[in-house]
Amino acid sequence: MSRVAKNPIVLPQGVQVALSAEAIAVKGPLGALSFAANPAVRVEQEGNELRCRPVDGVANANALSGTVRAIVANMVHGVSKGFERKLNLVGVGYRAQAQGDTLNLTLGFSHPVAHKMPAGITVQTPTQTEILIKGVDKQLVGQVAAEIRAYRKPEPYKGKGVRYSDEVIVLKETKKK
Repeated sequence: MSRVAKNPIVLPQGVQVALSAEAIAVKGPLGALSFAANPAVRVEQEGNELRCRPVDGVANANALSGTVRAIVANMVHGVSKGFERKLNLVGVGYRAQAQGDTLNLTLGFSHPVAHKMPAGITVQTPTQTEILIKGVDKQLVGQVAAEIRAYRKPEPYKGKGVRYSDEVIVLKETKKK
């Protein structure tokens, strides 16, 4: 059995799980998420814990049990506490402004960039150079952050661009004559 799948998922107060043969639905104070169940993994509820067990005789069931456990644990964490990703803008004149479900970016192009947020994602700009992306779906929060970062990745000589708050950019030395 997978080492990850051996750990039970503890359900916090206010989180309900609906298990069926084709889907796993998790509902909590921040929202609801669902995941298509894999027939190679059996998810069982024991009190306030969830356990993922591989089905005997199915190839890759061991590996899939760990994957399903990680996805369901992220769903439980998302509907109870939520996920957030913080981005920083580094560069002269680089600014961000949140207006409803649109993020307006000024990144040194000849035109402003307007990024529309998908459903379930909220964006805040505490300062002009900080972007805070929040949501219940870990994958979607990470995907939106990666799309925003892709507009202007940090360049290796001055470090200008959109970067994650915990990202370290190793600067290259310029060419010497």
